Amino acid sequence: MRVILAEDSTLLREGLIRLLAEEGHDVVAAVGTAPELLDATAEHLPDIVVTDVRMPPDHKDDGMRAALAIRQNHPEVAVLVLSQYVENRYATELITGGSKVGYLLKDRVAQVDEFLEALDRVAAGGAAFDPEVVRRLLTRTTHVDPLETLTKREKDVLELMAQGLTNARISARLHISQSAAEKHINAIFDKLGLAGSSGLSRRVMAVVRYLGS
Repeated sequence: MRVILAEDSTLLREGLIRLLAEEGHDVVAAVGTAPELLDATAEHLPDIVVTDVRMPPDHKDDGMRAALAIRQNHPEVAVLVLSQYVENRYATELITGGSKVGYLLKDRVAQVDEFLEALDRVAAGGAAFDPEVVRRLLTRTTHVDPLETLTKREKDVLELMAQGLTNARISARLHISQSAAEKHINAIFDKLGLAGSSGLSRRVMAVVRYLGS
């Protein structure tokens, strides 16, 4: 099959290239950043993409977001995410996105037969998910409401945000510095899983969640 690899660790990337070549697969591109992955996929339209989660340019969830973009723009291309981490924010979206998807932890690469079996299964239209990935996602979905994890001060700040107050007015109302108010607001965004959204939209979404509760 025709494969594109996206992995910023040169050592692991070269090892995977060798492994796949030995199995008779054609690695049509091997890249180290998420933008390169998107460009290579559009150019080659491979059978499957194997990508890490945390990659340049931001070294956060760039690879996962690229995987979701590929699933949306090129649904005929299978996607296998291979990572050391479980990226909760987007993993559920990937898992529920239909067939031809997989998410394995990198420890599985050491178990070559399992990795190759998962690669073949995903490319053939199936799915392959590491049991640990599924366990963590289930734990997250059965966890308490993220709003309940906010401290009393953070709840006070969120309430004032819902009233339409700016950061400066929030700091004045609570008799704290504006820097402290901003730290509380950023903590709220993190706990509600909104840290990756743009400034205005995440503020709106945080307020919507608060009002919905």
